[in-house]
Amino acid sequence: MKIQNKKNIKDLFIGLDEKVCDSNGRCIDGINFDNAATTPPLKSSIEYIEKLSNTYASIGRGTGQKAEITTDLYKESKNFLINFFNIKDAEKYVVIYVNNTTEGINKLAKILIKEPNEIILTSRMEHHSNDLPWRNRGTVEYIEVDENGRLKIDELEEKLATNYGRIKYVSLTGASNVTGYINDIHFIAKLVHRYDAKLIVDGAQLVPHRRVDISGKSDDEQIDFLVFSSHKIYSPFGVGVIIGLKEDFVNADPDYSGGGTVELVLDNKSIYLPPPDKNEAGTQNFLGVMSLINSLRFINTIGYDYIEKQEKFLFEHVIEGLNRIPKVISYGDTKNISDRLGIATFNLENMYHHDLAEILAKKKGISVRHGWFCAHPYCRRLMNVSENEAKEFLENPTKKMLGMVRVSFALYNSIDEVNFFLNVLEDIVSGKIR
Repeated sequence: MKIQNKKNIKDLFIGLDEKVCDSNGRCIDGINFDNAATTPPLKSSIEYIEKLSNTYASIGRGTGQKAEITTDLYKESKNFLINFFNIKDAEKYVVIYVNNTTEGINKLAKILIKEPNEIILTSRMEHHSNDLPWRNRGTVEYIEVDENGRLKIDELEEKLATNYGRIKYVSLTGASNVTGYINDIHFIAKLVHRYDAKLIVDGAQLVPHRRVDISGKSDDEQIDFLVFSSHKIYSPFGVGVIIGLKEDFVNADPDYSGGGTVELVLDNKSIYLPPPDKNEAGTQNFLGVMSLINSLRFINTIGYDYIEKQEKFLFEHVIEGLNRIPKVISYGDTKNISDRLGIATFNLENMYHHDLAEILAKKKGISVRHGWFCAHPYCRRLMNVSENEAKEFLENPTKKMLGMVRVSFALYNSIDEVNFFLNVLEDIVSGKIR
């Protein structure tokens, strides 16, 4: 894929030039600041899927020419991912395709936790998808966050030491979907391995924005499991990925059984295939997988250095602007921001988060997200409210659910869009826009 001019990068995506209708029915330019949820697809992915549709067939043991083409590409996609994430000892790892990060972590929870007295260690920073699945398996311990919302790393080692032998897995986000804090996953890996545990990284927010080196600089820095989704990497076609240590899947029964998972089925016994085959029941989402690979090739072409530089520029500008606007309540550290992705969360004094988000969208075509972003325990801590205050809306019809507004950037967003957003926000504060 050739990129002639990075200034025209928006032209590579579908839907960014699509007009939206405001509350008066006028067609206006839309601005997408909800990239932490889902990103628009690349035009080249649609073209690639259309091309591959000509030779689409089932993956596996088909002997037709089309089946062979599809099967070879599917297998090659996994080798591509092994190389993309710089896995030096490829034989130790396995790539398993799922639908999204949520399904991937649920799969790990069902497969990895074998005893009810095992402790899974996670944190209060997590998306629900890296919290709730573990609550149904074993015992969950949590690392707390500090007043700015960063992980208390000292608690990580304290809990590992106190529960030595009972904690076999630590599952933490690579980057927060609320504050954008980037966790030092290789430093954390060293701590986790020191206590004979393994590290699972929820990479849903991290992989689209930073290069992830699974092997690290040494064996004790390696990431044992990485889970991420395609729909946050310009490929919203229903694919997620688990890259993990093969040894943990070999002797564990799969969470789903069915076609493609077995070597032989007898009347009263099933003999499973080795991973990853036994962990990918049914027909695979081949076109979704290939769209993901196309997106990651695009990332390689444009470069993570460019992505980081562009998004950092936008983030610094929006934080500076939010700090200047009266009545803005920002969450997370807005002074020391070097460890944050392009995600900013805030509220306006005396304005409900839903109302603010609706004004931005319906009046000016600015798409944001509002609420607690599937991270309720974390957001509650950031807003410094109790559990009783958080659940008042469930019992009192005059109360509303608490929340915030989030803007999140991607590599195609521009400084002009950020300036427009900040000007609109100033007009809302001053009462010019209602």
